[in-house]
Amino acid sequence: MTRSSNVSDPPVPAAGAAPDVDVVCLGESMVTFLPTVPGPLADVPAFERAIGGAESNVACALARAGHPTRWISRVGADGFGDHLVREIAGHGVDTSAVRRDHTRPTGIYFRTAGDRATAAHEVAYYRAGSAASAMAADTMDLAALRSGRVLHLSGITAALSADCLGLLRALMARPDDRARPLISFDVNHRPHLWSGARGPEVLLDLARAADVVFVGADEALAAWGLPDARAVRSALPQPQTLVVKLGAAGALVFRHAPGTPGRDEEPAGILVPAPTVDVVAAVGAGDAFAAGFLSAALRALPLRTRVRHGHLWAAAALTVPGDLAAPPSRAVADRLAGLDDDGWGKLHLGPGWTDASQAADQEVRTQ
Repeated sequence: MTRSSNVSDPPVPAAGAAPDVDVVCLGESMVTFLPTVPGPLADVPAFERAIGGAESNVACALARAGHPTRWISRVGADGFGDHLVREIAGHGVDTSAVRRDHTRPTGIYFRTAGDRATAAHEVAYYRAGSAASAMAADTMDLAALRSGRVLHLSGITAALSADCLGLLRALMARPDDRARPLISFDVNHRPHLWSGARGPEVLLDLARAADVVFVGADEALAAWGLPDARAVRSALPQPQTLVVKLGAAGALVFRHAPGTPGRDEEPAGILVPAPTVDVVAAVGAGDAFAAGFLSAALRALPLRTRVRHGHLWAAAALTVPGDLAAPPSRAVADRLAGLDDDGWGKLHLGPGWTDASQAADQEVRTQ
């Protein structure tokens, strides 16, 4: 893999040590029960089993794209834990550092079939006291967590327990005696997970300690009352790279050289529009975006190209029914991300667009 002197290339995790994997992802994954028919949970007669977890989604997408990836968590010593580990490993993810808990269960949840953005959508979580909530600095393998070029975390883990929050703070600290992996942090504001009113404050502190931060403009408004991307950057000057996602409008990315917070290369940020997408299901897009961006960063691609890869991987998730989607092949993603501004602006992606080897002339339409 070719490295460059680009200021936001992921570093080697420790002085003199080669990383074991490209990316380590830490977080809870749960067994998900999806309804076989639409309707309220009270009326659904049967469910199909799947898996769900923001960080494991990122790990699976990166592994399917050929990046050596490790997912680390705790699961119960139960059948659901067996299922999670087996399914995630089946995507090519290293699960060797996952701990089994003999006293706490694996988390599960049920949801309705409708769009998560509507008032009719229901989710029933059974994760309180789960094995993952017992993750702590003294119960997890810190060396394994620091063994990648990138450590990907999210605000969901911080909300699970005080021990989980302590673990994130320990991992995001900047020790003087050793380098740390590049810390990637997806804010993932989930108000229902926080037991008190400190959630937004905690998430802001964690984001300030990260190197790369992903946050939606909508969640920045809901959590912190910040009205636009420029206000988000003003509140978060520390991260070297900040990506503010604007939904269908695209994303605004800010970057400064290491050690120069508040001195962005482009003070107004770089706006990277999203392609037009025929949405099948609005789930999993945020995790896919983060994975696509990190994949391109690991390849030392230019900043604008990294955001375009994030958009393309998100489009792959949006054009399939489930949370997990196979990312576009590297050849397809590179070709589309390399379009000129006019060609990119005309990009229109629908179901099946990632199958370029089978339908090269049909996968992408222009408008």
